[in-house]
Amino acid sequence: MPLKNFTQSIPFALVLFVPLASAFPASAQEMAKPTVEMQAVLDKLAALKAKPFSTLTVPEARTQASPADAAHAVQWDKRLSSNPEAQVTTKDISIPTAEGGVAARVYIPGGKGPFPVVVYYHGGGWVVADINVYDGAPRALALGTNAIVVSVEYRHAPEHKFPAAHNDAWTAYKWVVENIHGLNGNSDKIAVAGESAGGNLAANVALMAKEMKTKQPVHQLLVYPVAGNDMNTPSYKENANAKPLGKADMEWFVKNTVTSMGDTKDPRINLNGRSDLAGVAPATVILAQIDPLRSDGETYASKLKDAGVAVDVKTFNGVTHEFFGMGKVVPEAKQALVLAVADLTAAFKN
Repeated sequence: MPLKNFTQSIPFALVLFVPLASAFPASAQEMAKPTVEMQAVLDKLAALKAKPFSTLTVPEARTQASPADAAHAVQWDKRLSSNPEAQVTTKDISIPTAEGGVAARVYIPGGKGPFPVVVYYHGGGWVVADINVYDGAPRALALGTNAIVVSVEYRHAPEHKFPAAHNDAWTAYKWVVENIHGLNGNSDKIAVAGESAGGNLAANVALMAKEMKTKQPVHQLLVYPVAGNDMNTPSYKENANAKPLGKADMEWFVKNTVTSMGDTKDPRINLNGRSDLAGVAPATVILAQIDPLRSDGETYASKLKDAGVAVDVKTFNGVTHEFFGMGKVVPEAKQALVLAVADLTAAFKN
């Protein structure tokens, strides 16, 4: 079936807030304009010859410049220091799995510990990117929260179709719970976090922990998470042609991630179709105005609230998907980080 015929039944993606009443463009069909700083990153991405995912092969998509590359280039042009985040110590480890293991990078703050812990899952639609591309957010979170951040790699589609990434995410979380004391972490104070596809993984870990009756995270930080399977939402219509992520790109990620379109109905993908959200960890949900996934995140935050889960949700206007790790060059990203750090720190103190 051609992609154009199944866009009604799929959404998701890439790949992880003003209260829900945030101001959006007057017309649901009219895409908002990026801020000056956000536009500078998008212009740099264009200058680096990045093309829409929907026009590329998977190998091409994995090797072209990323939004993080563009943000770093803007930072370099402005001669902005990489400190103090650059001073966070890192240690690369391997987490054992039934399939042989996944890589992870441990970000370690200064001090004596034992430290609280954030298990972080990167974005990239379960197809592209890795823990090297998504370095900014975990590094900044480690510094801001004075916590160990374990940035988890996972198997990618199309080589490893859904639910391979979800299985790896859960295995990694269980390993951290059982072993983080060996890295000077406090297993009683573990949060999960993720961006985009990684936000979906983080949400699923919290749900899985409840289902398996194991240690529930103390908090979940969900940054523009993949949360639904409807590509006809207001934000999909409004931001169909958005960069760096538009509707056609979503279709591309779906095509590469699932074995069949029926997989998009799976409750691990269609979080918004679930009725078992009660009892999961409190959540911070950070969204971008210029993002097809915005409505998905708004709906999931609302459903969590309806289920009795404490939720802090904010949409940042004038910024796009992928803005969160750009705190050095995009003011809204810095504001989002401050919000995330405040909520995580409060959760660790409880």
